[in-house]
Amino acid sequence: MLELRNVTKTVGAAEHIRDVSLTLQHGSLNVLLGPTLSGKTSLMRLMAGLDVPTSGSVRFDGKDVTGMPVQKRNVAMVYQQFINYPAMTVYENIASPLRVAGTDQATIDREVRNAAALLKLTPYLDRTPLSLSGGQQQRTALARAIVKNASLVLLDEPLANLDYKLREELRAELPKVFAAAGTIFVYATTEPHEALLLGGNTATLSEGSITQFGPTIEVFRKPVDLVTARTFADPPLNTIVLAKKGLDFLLEGGVKLPVPAELFGIADAIYTIGFQPHHLSLDRPNAAAVPVRAKVTITEITGSESFIHLDFADARWVMLTHGIRDFEPDEEVEVFIDPRHIMVFDEHGRAVAAPKLAA
Repeated sequence: MLELRNVTKTVGAAEHIRDVSLTLQHGSLNVLLGPTLSGKTSLMRLMAGLDVPTSGSVRFDGKDVTGMPVQKRNVAMVYQQFINYPAMTVYENIASPLRVAGTDQATIDREVRNAAALLKLTPYLDRTPLSLSGGQQQRTALARAIVKNASLVLLDEPLANLDYKLREELRAELPKVFAAAGTIFVYATTEPHEALLLGGNTATLSEGSITQFGPTIEVFRKPVDLVTARTFADPPLNTIVLAKKGLDFLLEGGVKLPVPAELFGIADAIYTIGFQPHHLSLDRPNAAAVPVRAKVTITEITGSESFIHLDFADARWVMLTHGIRDFEPDEEVEVFIDPRHIMVFDEHGRAVAAPKLAA
């Protein structure tokens, strides 16, 4: 078990990590999700022992390892920018941690060839890394992490340089490989859909702090605050500030959006509602959906999907819809909001929960 207890890291006047507490179990897959400069790499470096926290402690299986150098920990780390030994063959690059550990040659050969087969490197084992493509070099670094059989494996956006098909395959296979070994597997990404594909647990980061940690699908569906909801949305989360009166939120033009049944008891006040781009639609998804008129600003067509950017009142929204939908700029369209899928946040950005009934 890896524990971070009230860990803070400052560099000069800059606070890179702020009061982070986190517990990761053996055999678990844990995603660090956040935008660039949110603190993912800084947090991984503290986990690995590459950096020492300014305050707080790091513990592994109950032992305080704060300040213990990475060389004395059973850790493997793979960065987006791959690191290999240029003078060694791919085979020897993969085998290097096993040789350092004094592993016998038969075991080395078996483990290297198994990892090479998983990462489709078998034809390149006799080559040197500089003769390979960037994606093949990254796979070599991943294979080396696999054979090391480390207690903690840290992958910092490791699949960004790989082609789409292999990236999808490895997202499915890597968690199985590390979970089978009882490894604590930590994977950093800026992409919400990658976190959802990987599953496991997700910690959302913002400005050096963890805003939420838990099962990935739960963090996605039930964010505790607006910052977390925005971190877990790509395209960006659609939001609008509005007033609640009785059982409705009041939209521009006299449109009423029903308050979800589980929130009937919340006070009449100003709230921010949020909803994902795929929960805004051109066709009425059900009888409860509410129509509003919005103005198109731009349409992005990807082939199988279209991203339609809209202006509604003072809000800028994005709608994700299947197929090719080509609208002209400034064209007015009717879109539907499904109140079953809205998230509600108070004036401080905290998720609103149903009020507790008196005992």
